[in-house]
Amino acid sequence: MNSYQISVKGLVQGVGFRPFVYRLATRMGYTGWVENRTDGVQILIQENGVSVEKFLEALRNEAPAASDIESVNIEIASTEPQSRFIIRHSKETESGITEISPDIAVCDDCLNDMKQQPHRIDYPLINCTHCGPRFSIVRDLPYDRSRTTMAPFAMCRICESEYIHILDRRFHAQPVACNQCGPGYQIHETGKEQRDLIFGDLLKKIKLKISRGEIIALKGIGGYHLICDALNSVAVSNLRQQKKRDGKPLAVMFRDLEALKRYANFGNTEKKLLESWKRPVVILRSKGKLPEEINSGLDTVGAILPYMPIHYMLFQKLETHAIIFTSGNVSDEPVVIEDAEAKNHLAKIAPTIVLYNREISNRVDDTVVKVIDNKPVLIRRSRGFVPKPVRLNLNVEGILAVGAELKNTFCVGKNDYGILSQHIGDLKNFETFSFFENDIKVFQQLFRFNPALVASDIHPDYLSTQYAESLSLPIVKVQHHHAHIASCMAEHLLDEPVIGLSFDGTGLGDDGKIWGSEVMIADLMGYKRVAHIAYIPMVGGDNAVEEPWRLALALLYQAFGKECINYAKRIFPSVPLTKVSYIIEALERNINVAHSCGLGRLFDAVAAMTGLCVAPTFEAEGPMRLEALADRKVFDSYPVLIEEGVWKLEPLTHELIKDIEDKRSVGFISAKLHHAVVEFANQSTTIATKENNLKKVILSGGSFQNRILAEKIMISLKYKKLITFMNSQVPPNDGGVSLGQMAVAAKRRMMSCV
Repeated sequence: MNSYQISVKGLVQGVGFRPFVYRLATRMGYTGWVENRTDGVQILIQENGVSVEKFLEALRNEAPAASDIESVNIEIASTEPQSRFIIRHSKETESGITEISPDIAVCDDCLNDMKQQPHRIDYPLINCTHCGPRFSIVRDLPYDRSRTTMAPFAMCRICESEYIHILDRRFHAQPVACNQCGPGYQIHETGKEQRDLIFGDLLKKIKLKISRGEIIALKGIGGYHLICDALNSVAVSNLRQQKKRDGKPLAVMFRDLEALKRYANFGNTEKKLLESWKRPVVILRSKGKLPEEINSGLDTVGAILPYMPIHYMLFQKLETHAIIFTSGNVSDEPVVIEDAEAKNHLAKIAPTIVLYNREISNRVDDTVVKVIDNKPVLIRRSRGFVPKPVRLNLNVEGILAVGAELKNTFCVGKNDYGILSQHIGDLKNFETFSFFENDIKVFQQLFRFNPALVASDIHPDYLSTQYAESLSLPIVKVQHHHAHIASCMAEHLLDEPVIGLSFDGTGLGDDGKIWGSEVMIADLMGYKRVAHIAYIPMVGGDNAVEEPWRLALALLYQAFGKECINYAKRIFPSVPLTKVSYIIEALERNINVAHSCGLGRLFDAVAAMTGLCVAPTFEAEGPMRLEALADRKVFDSYPVLIEEGVWKLEPLTHELIKDIEDKRSVGFISAKLHHAVVEFANQSTTIATKENNLKKVILSGGSFQNRILAEKIMISLKYKKLITFMNSQVPPNDGGVSLGQMAVAAKRRMMSCV
C-alpha cells in the first residue's frame, strides 16, 4: 500500500477545506489524516485501489468556492497503516505561512438556516465553514476558535455537536454560534441606558429611525458603518455635515440587484463582483436617479450588496431599498472598531449605535473596485481581499516595505509571498499612523515575520520613511514612480526591462521636484526617465493643490507672461485680483515655488480653468469631474509637442484658452485633454521602443483609475503591437506602492546591492 504526504498551500484555512478533504478521501476509500499547520494544510493518504492522481484532480476541481489553492506538493511517505481517515488537531511550525481567509459574505445556506433551524431563527451573526468573519476575528495562528475573538463564547450542546460532526456544514467553523450561545446585538441611544432587545424589536426601532431620516452607526465585520436612507436628501446632507465629508462620494448599499438596476448600469463583470463572496463596493455608471448629495454630481455610484445577515434582515423591514453605507469615522481617521469609542466618538454623528458583543480584532474597511477594460481594478484593497498574499518570483523573506504617505499599505515578505496589509489611509493623521504602527506588529505576530531589511519611499518627510529609518535596519529607498511600475511587474512575475508609464499626482523625483507623468525604461533594479510633462510651478506648494486656480494661473503665466492677468480676470472672477497679482509676482521672482509634472496637477489646472473645480472638496475632484463630463463623441486632441523628452504645455494652453473663449463645453475640452494624454503616451512609448526595442508596457499610478485614460492608452499601445500590463491584485494607486518597494528591495538584495 503506497502512502503519500501532500502539502497544500494557499487560501486553505477557514473555508471548510479540512472537512472537504475528509469527505473526498473517505469517498475514494483512502485512510490517513488531514491537519492545519501554520505553513499550510498537510494530508496523508494511503491508496486503496484509487490512484493518487485522481485524488489530486478532485482536490483542485472540487475545492470550496472561497478557497484558493496556490500549490500542491506530493512526496512518498513511510508510515504505519492507518485504519481510517481522520482530521487531526492543528499544529504550529516555526517558519512558513498559511493564508488566513479573508472575511466572507454570508452564504445562501445560512440565510435559509435563519428561517428553518430552531436554534438559529433570525440569528443575525449566523455563519458556517463557507462564510462569515475570518481575518477580522483572528488573533493568532493556526486558525482555531481559541485564537479568535470568539474564544469567550462557549458553544452550546447543539453548536458543539455540529462543530465536531465531520459531515456537518459547521464542522470546525470557528465562529459557529446560535441564539443560545453566540454574541448578540444591542442598541445604545445617546442619553439612554444600553438595552438588550428581542432582535425583531431592535430591527423595528432601526426601521423607525431610518424612516425619520436619522443616522445610525452599525457595527460591521471589520468596523462600524454609518447608515441612513440614501433616498432622503436631507438625511444624506446631514450625514455629510456631521462626518465632515464635504464632497467625496458616498457608498450605497442596495437591497438586491433588482433595486440596483433602477439606479445604475452594470455588465457581467460588475455583476460577478457585486455577487461574489468578497462583496466589494463596485463603482458603476449612475443613471442619475439618486440624490445629488450622494455623489456630488458625478456620473458614478459606489454600489454594494448586503453581505452580513443583519443587512438582509434590515432590508426586509425598511421601506427604502437603498441606504448610505459609509465608514464609521470622521473624515481621514481610521474606521472605528471599539465599542466604547463608537459610543463616545460616533455618537456625535449618529445618536443611535447598534453593536454586537464580539470584538473586532483586525480593522478592515470595505474594498472598492472599478472595472476597466472588462477587468477588475482595485481602488482600495481591504475586506474580502486581505490578507491574501501575492505570489512573487523573488525571495522576499524578512523584507518590510512601509509604503507611501497617502492610501498607505505596508507589505511583509515571507518566502516568495508579499503579504499586503489592509488599507491604512493617510499617515499624516495621528490616529492613522498609530493604526499603521500597531498593524505592523499584528502582521509580525500572525505571519511569524522578523524584519531584516526595510524598504521605503525616498521622500524624507513621509512618516512611513521616517518610521523605516527609526527601525535601525538596512534600508532600501525606492523612488515613488519606480515603485508603482515595480508593483505591477511583481504581480505579473516580470523581471526584465520594460517601458513603464507611471501617471499620478505626486511623488518625489531624483531632481528634488515633484514627478507624476513618468515614462521610464525600468527593471526591478532601476530606471531611466524617458519622458514627462513639463513642470508646472506650484506657488505655495501643497496650497496649489487645495487652490488649483494657482496651477491654472501658472499655466497661463508660462504661455502668456504678465498678460495672463487679463485672462485670469475673466476665468477666475471669484478670486480677488490682489491674490492673482501676488501669485504672478511669486512666479516672476520664483518665491515659494515648487515644481510638479504630475498628470493630476495638469488635470487640476484644466478643471480650474474651465470653472469646473476651483476649490475642490476632496482629493482628485477636478480629474474625476473631467472624466465624468468627457464627451465620448469628441475625438479631437490638444497639441502634444515633445522636445527632448518633455511635453511642452504652451501650445496646449493657447488652444485651451481659445476653446474657453469660443465657449466650448467642458465635455469637449475634457475629451481633448484625455486624447492629448493618450497621444503623449503613444509618442513617448515610440521614443522608448526605438531606443530599446521593448514590447512590454506597464501602466501604473493613480491616474490609471481613470477608465477613459486607461482604456484608450491600452488600445493605442495594442495597435502598435505592444503588450500592456496593469495592476490587478493590488491597486494602481499608492495602495500598491509597498509591493513595488518590496520587489525592488528583494532584487537589489539578490544582486548584493544592499
